[in-house]
Amino acid sequence: MASIPDVPRWAHEQLDLYLEQHLVLRGLSEHTHDAYRRDISSFLDFCDRMGIDTLGAIDRKVVRRWVAHLDTRGYARTSIARKVSTVRSFFGFCVKRGVVDANPAIGVNTARPARPLPHALPARTVAEAIESIDGDDPESIRDRALLELLYSTGLRVSEAAALATSDIDRDLVTVTGKGDRQRVVPVGRPARRALDRWLEDGRPSLARPVAEGALFVGVRGGALDTRGIRRILDRRMASFPHALRHSFATHLLEGGADLRTVQELLGHVDLSTTQIYTSVTRDHLRATYERSHPRA
Repeated sequence: MASIPDVPRWAHEQLDLYLEQHLVLRGLSEHTHDAYRRDISSFLDFCDRMGIDTLGAIDRKVVRRWVAHLDTRGYARTSIARKVSTVRSFFGFCVKRGVVDANPAIGVNTARPARPLPHALPARTVAEAIESIDGDDPESIRDRALLELLYSTGLRVSEAAALATSDIDRDLVTVTGKGDRQRVVPVGRPARRALDRWLEDGRPSLARPVAEGALFVGVRGGALDTRGIRRILDRRMASFPHALRHSFATHLLEGGADLRTVQELLGHVDLSTTQIYTSVTRDHLRATYERSHPRA
């Protein structure tokens, strides 16, 4: 992980206030907190090396010069856009506190990159991958339950890793998502049966006291972390971590679910985040039409 540059003395107080008052109140993770600090500190260090010694002396021209500097160093446009967005948020905080008169990062063009479409697996491919796990050993029982749950609920890998046995209540699961926001998601019958088998026959054979109440545990008896779940997905499906989440959303929309319902199930705060899946389903409809209609 890249080191975090030292923050210039003239900006230290405001950055600390921003991180403490703005980010902590939003309930962001420690990883996100460090990413914000790294991006803003890098920008302020760049300004300091230019001879700037106050936040008020930073203008749009400085921000654009920083963007050009990042571009020459080979940063992807997505990374540059994220960094500028973080700096813009910081200066928005400073404007509200009366530290600076205007936000110098507003209006800086980073050529917003095209958003890649999520890759959804065909329903048959998902079903075959899950049903191929038919062993009676604890690991196979766990892996079947894990994949069934991920596809049935659309959980993020991090959300699945954080689940406790107490979060499962019959055909519902209580999920703690980003920003510590909770939602309740239905669990389909195949996933419920796989979970029951895991809780009755698999988990007792693997779990050690160190696992406490974790729903999924590893071979050493402790809670299964996100890295362990990714390894299982790679081994069982040869696919990336979000594959089942993307497939869950896409297949719901293809089956007639409305966008607001899918948004709620996925735990998206902004509907526009969910709307990207409509492009995927349109591609599916077009392909089906061209394959099926005699004069397509």
